[in-house]
Amino acid sequence: MLNPLDQFEIKKLFDITIGGYDISYTNSSFMMSAVLLFIFFVLGVMALRPKAIPSRIQIIGESLYELIDSMILGTAGKEAKRYMPFIFTLFMFIISSNLLGMIPYSFTVTSHIIVTFIMAAVVFFSVTIIGFARHGFGYLSLFLPQGTPIVMAPLMVFTEFFAYMVRPVSLSVRLAANITAGHIVMKVIASFVIMSGIIGVLPFVLLILFTGFEIFVAVLQAYIFTILSCVYLTDAIKLH
Repeated sequence: MLNPLDQFEIKKLFDITIGGYDISYTNSSFMMSAVLLFIFFVLGVMALRPKAIPSRIQIIGESLYELIDSMILGTAGKEAKRYMPFIFTLFMFIISSNLLGMIPYSFTVTSHIIVTFIMAAVVFFSVTIIGFARHGFGYLSLFLPQGTPIVMAPLMVFTEFFAYMVRPVSLSVRLAANITAGHIVMKVIASFVIMSGIIGVLPFVLLILFTGFEIFVAVLQAYIFTILSCVYLTDAIKLH
């Protein structure tokens, strides 16, 4: 059986070292470049060649934009509309990375915790900066909800502060873990298909069904990451 973890190995495509630092172009870098080109293509067709009767690509682009727009309005309200470009870019990168990573022999960058953690950290620090910029030190009231009994205040502050600080960890681990687990299971099932010969018909059917489920998970995880980012943004704007 093939090692299901081999698909996550980062391999150098071009060995580049500058000033003693290894900045080699890897399969991960290549996949990120492919994701960006894919996004530019989809959104470029939508923006540069809009039609009264939209094409399929235009429908996809407009539907995704309306999804994120309604997500922001439903969670953070009209005040958060100014952050639409950031949230939309975040969503497009994650969902494109997840879906393109489903192509056989490709590389799923969102399966690596370093990638998802950087995105989660950017969300965390951005939201924190926005919160202090809007409310000053009043933003700290987020850690002590109104109506909390004085005797419970220290415990509540500790609990809320801890929950706040683990946001980037939970946000990044949730995405990376789900994508990694799904790809491992798919690789194991695919190995059984190859090894089983004629008997491999059942694993092959199972592989097709699980692939459909994994596509659903890829879309769902992008949605969850994005909507949680909107919820954190709501805290920074409205102090909920």
